[in-house]
Amino acid sequence: MSKQFWKAGNMLYPVPAVMVSSKRPGEKPNIITVAWAGTVCSDPVMVSISVRPERYSYDIIKETGEFVINLVNKELVFATDYCGVKSGRDVDKFKEMHLTPMTSRFIEAPGIEESPVNLECKVKDVLELGSHHMFLAEVLGVTIDEKYMDSNGKFNLNSSGLVSYSHGEYFELGKNLGKFGYSVKKKK
Repeated sequence: MSKQFWKAGNMLYPVPAVMVSSKRPGEKPNIITVAWAGTVCSDPVMVSISVRPERYSYDIIKETGEFVINLVNKELVFATDYCGVKSGRDVDKFKEMHLTPMTSRFIEAPGIEESPVNLECKVKDVLELGSHHMFLAEVLGVTIDEKYMDSNGKFNLNSSGLVSYSHGEYFELGKNLGKFGYSVKKKK
């Protein structure tokens, strides 16, 4: 085996590609694409997103203290890329990408109707880390698309064509390699 040593860098791939929506009162809603999003805690349910302070959405999220994480599937990958390269200062991303703002139950920021899952988030802390600031947020509510529910009431999120981001490229998640705990499950 041959390996090379590189300087420190963010090579923790793949990561979820998500669209984060936010809105100031009286203004149009905005969307920013974030690849640095993750689970932080399960009780209370908390997540994080990291955003550069110069981004248009940064001030909106910091001022309002809320945002919606919208999961991305293959149908949304074009809009996801667009929302990551265009600024809300210049364009209305909902309008340009034909996305529908969805009323949230617990916060003012809208979700994206076309997303399979929307997580309504309330900022609890902002960590100013350097190039990016991390918004730690509590998840107040989750909305799911019923078309991924089966006849037994199970939510089949993995059938929605979820997208990940890895080293500058988008990938649809696919082949199931195992289930949590399969490595220690007793064989019959």
